[in-house]
Amino acid sequence: MTSSAIVDRYASALADVVTSPNSTVSPQDALQQLRSFDDISRESYELRTALESPAVPRARKRAVIERFAGLLGLSRTIRNFLFVLSDKGRLSALHEIVDSVDIQLDERLGFIRADISASAELTSPQLETLTQKLAAISGKQIRMRFKVDPSLIGGVVARMGATVYDGSVRGRLDNLSKRLAV
Repeated sequence: MTSSAIVDRYASALADVVTSPNSTVSPQDALQQLRSFDDISRESYELRTALESPAVPRARKRAVIERFAGLLGLSRTIRNFLFVLSDKGRLSALHEIVDSVDIQLDERLGFIRADISASAELTSPQLETLTQKLAAISGKQIRMRFKVDPSLIGGVVARMGATVYDGSVRGRLDNLSKRLAV
C-alpha cells in the first residue's frame, strides 16, 4: 500500500498534464486509458508480477508497457506516465492512482461526486430531478454514482463529500424520534 500523499502527487501531476491547454489527450480519454491498463494488469497475475518485480530490468518493463500501450491504443501521455510509474516502482499503486486521478479530474472540471443510495431503482425522471436539486445545492455539476440499498425502507440518501442528505424513511423516523424525545 502506497501512502495517499504519494498517490495524490502522481495523480495531480497527470491531472495537470491532461487538463492543460496543450494536452494531446482529453481528461476522459486519459482516465479511460489508465483504467484499461489497470484492468489488464489486475487480471493478469503474471503481468502484474513482472511489472512490479525489482528483479525484472527496467528496459524489459518498458518493453512490456510499450507492447500493451500499442495493443490498447494508449496515448503517448499515458504511456509515458506508466513509464514513470514503472521507473519509480509505483505501478503497484496504479489502481489507487487511477481512483485519485478520477477524483482530481472531477474537481478540476467542476464536478462534485454524489453517492446516491435508494431503496429501489430510480426512474430517469427521478434521477434527473435529483441531479438538478443536488446541482442547485452544490452549485456544481453532479457526477452521480447510484446503488440500491435494500436496508432502506424508502427514500434516498445522497452523500456529497462530507455532507449527507438523508431523505430516507429511516432518516425521517430517526429525526422524528429525536424531536419527540425532547
